[in-house]
Amino acid sequence: MKELQQFAKQYHQEMNWEISNETYEQSKASLLQNYMLLTTEVAEVAEELRKAFTIAHKKIEAGADPEEAFTWAKQEVKEDISKEFADCLAYMLKFVNYFEIDLEDSFYKKMAEVKQRKHNKYA
Repeated sequence: MKELQQFAKQYHQEMNWEISNETYEQSKASLLQNYMLLTTEVAEVAEELRKAFTIAHKKIEAGADPEEAFTWAKQEVKEDISKEFADCLAYMLKFVNYFEIDLEDSFYKKMAEVKQRKHNKYA
């Protein structure tokens, strides 16, 4: 993950797509703009999921086995949804790098926290 973060940081610098860090107002505007772009990409993931469900539904209505229909539908959207997930990740990495967060470390800490919370809930 650290390599991915570093790659994204350099890529965003090269493309001049970094979140502004010059003044409060510029940072605020840049953060908001990038947040809106991220949510747009998340909506595009939702659109690909909707497309997969629609494809599967049509195949099921035509007599296909539901599991086979959905497996086929997932393959149909796989390339496009992978691009949308990549776009989401790129924007997330922009935020992570802006706030100087070690995403790998944060991820493992959060997963341990969730696991502990679940364990305590059922203990």
